[in-house]
Amino acid sequence: MAKFFLRKKIGDRVINGHPWIFGNELGDSQGEAEAGDIVEVYSSNGSFVGKGYINPASQIRIRLLTRDKSEVIDEGFFLKRIQEAWDYRQQIGYVENCRLIFGEADQLPALIIDKFNDYFVIQSLALGIEKWKVAIVKALQTIFKPKGIYERNDVPVRTLEGMEQIKGFLSEPFDTNIIINENGLKFHVDIENGQKTGYFLDQQDNRRAIQHIVRGSDVLEVFCYTGTFSLHAAHYGAKSVLGLDISENAVATARRNATLNGYDDVCKFEAVNAFDVLKQWVKDGKRYDTVILDPPAFTKSRENIDKAITGYKEINLRGMKLIKPGGFLVTASCTNLVPPDMFLDIIGKAAKDAKRTLRQVVWQTQASDHPILFNVPSTQYLKFLIVQVL
Repeated sequence: MAKFFLRKKIGDRVINGHPWIFGNELGDSQGEAEAGDIVEVYSSNGSFVGKGYINPASQIRIRLLTRDKSEVIDEGFFLKRIQEAWDYRQQIGYVENCRLIFGEADQLPALIIDKFNDYFVIQSLALGIEKWKVAIVKALQTIFKPKGIYERNDVPVRTLEGMEQIKGFLSEPFDTNIIINENGLKFHVDIENGQKTGYFLDQQDNRRAIQHIVRGSDVLEVFCYTGTFSLHAAHYGAKSVLGLDISENAVATARRNATLNGYDDVCKFEAVNAFDVLKQWVKDGKRYDTVILDPPAFTKSRENIDKAITGYKEINLRGMKLIKPGGFLVTASCTNLVPPDMFLDIIGKAAKDAKRTLRQVVWQTQASDHPILFNVPSTQYLKFLIVQVL
């Protein structure tokens, strides 16, 4: 097995627990390694750091899988890791639907597995984990005996690892349009063509957090996708709910979800450009008791961070202007390039420009099945805030 050594004066981040090792952090090496191979990593003074997979084509040269020198990376390793992840989810109460594997937070870098009842969706986002896909599928079959496994590797980040974008069945074919239960509601999930892995599980706890602020309210949800917050608002007693999304397909699914749960009379959905519509509605004097903003990531690269900040500020500013005095703003950001302090600063500046005072009600992050590692900041990516707008 090839050995790689960290450079002197570089590597504290890795030594302290971060699993990523960039190319400029590596110095000498011993032995040959092909892309995707398991290699050993040592500090500059020769002490063992860990084992992981390597890809010379990637900026993240090595991703560590273990810091135990005696641990063998084989099929049994992946069975053990996935079983440990499932034990943890069950312990904290996520049984039916959950993110089973959250990459680095579950010591399986670049691997995502979402569990939708008896169906599983896999994303392998680095070459080194892709090479173990057969072992990962085998582990899922051993532990769960699932009805179906599907891969959603149609994501651009794979091109950075020199891999093609693909999607398809990793088990016997099945109907990829399924229905899941969440918080007493039912939702259609399109595993094959939906966003990401088909459904945003990371907001499932946050959707419960709106229950006390929406009762008897007129609610507007912006970037509603398939209407999950909207349906929760109706479920928790909202008087009326309007969901907006630019995608006709998402709006069609949102309407199906309203029908599925018997809320056609409460929930209405429109396919529109939210930025344009909200600007006009502010001028028209429309007002709501609660406005929910759950936008997509406005940037996936640091080069566009200023544009993202502008986008978050603008949409929150318009949202606040649509809220009746004493009403509530529910707002979120899902990009880890906007850290919590920056997000709160953006909301504060939007409030200043809107000439509104905010009173915090809820401030939290993604659901606990997406665990956060203190020494891996990128594992904390979702910011979720409820404020009263005075």
